Amino acid sequence: MRVVVQRVAAARVEVAGEVVGVIGPGLLILAGFAESDADADLTWMAGKLTRLRVFADPAGVMNCSVIDVKGELLAVSQFTLFASTRKGNRPSWSCAARPEIAQPLFERFVAQLERILGRRVPTGVFGADMQLHLINDGPVTLCIDSQQPE
Repeated sequence: MRVVVQRVAAARVEVAGEVVGVIGPGLLILAGFAESDADADLTWMAGKLTRLRVFADPAGVMNCSVIDVKGELLAVSQFTLFASTRKGNRPSWSCAARPEIAQPLFERFVAQLERILGRRVPTGVFGADMQLHLINDGPVTLCIDSQQPE
């Protein structure tokens, strides 16, 4: 599982001009899945993201998590995180999980985030053409891979 996570002042996702998910201050999570991903990857990633200390404490140091600041999460499925550009200029998506595997993984991942936060986590629409609007705060943008935990 791979994610790109951005600390945001606000974010929303639209499908066909309709807002389907919106948050205020918090984290925008773009999540991609490989066919080999398992519940252990989802659990590790959900824990990592909710405990990630990228929000300022009273001294202005990035020392607080989204839980600490009572921030929000917006999760969007993003198969392109598994693009391979080794050959030529056209990305290959062969490392990304097929939709019938990725969608249940995404749904279980969101359920884990909701369990940890104790509230609903808005999402995009799986497989839809989506437009993301965000105000990146910082900017703070991180790439995290469950197969290469750092």
